[in-house]
Amino acid sequence: MTPPPTPAAPQWVQALISGLAALGGASGLAAIAAVVIQRGKFKADAADTLTDAALTLVQPLRTRVSELEHEALVAREELATMRVQVQQLQAAVRTLRRTLDRWRTAVMSPDATLRRVRATVSESTEQLNDL
Repeated sequence: MTPPPTPAAPQWVQALISGLAALGGASGLAAIAAVVIQRGKFKADAADTLTDAALTLVQPLRTRVSELEHEALVAREELATMRVQVQQLQAAVRTLRRTLDRWRTAVMSPDATLRRVRATVSESTEQLNDL
């Protein structure tokens, strides 16, 4: 009996050659080219998806920032109005304080008379009405 003939190359080498032959054909090259092209498309799709997600997250923030800027503008305008009103009130308080001091001086004067006090009050009242 004769032993079976041994192959010329190991089995893994034959499998490798068969695989390369399959890839080497036109369909194999087309498949490789498609994968390479699709890889670039996948990157572009991923970038588009990330951009869309970022814009979706950023848009509400932009809207809120715009609202806050408007609220800050309104608050600044109100603050300016309040400052003017406070200045007017401070001027009125100073005027009333001076009037009260004049009245007190008239009442506490050693030579105060009812007639002088009334004249001082009447004069001060006219000045206040002119304001």
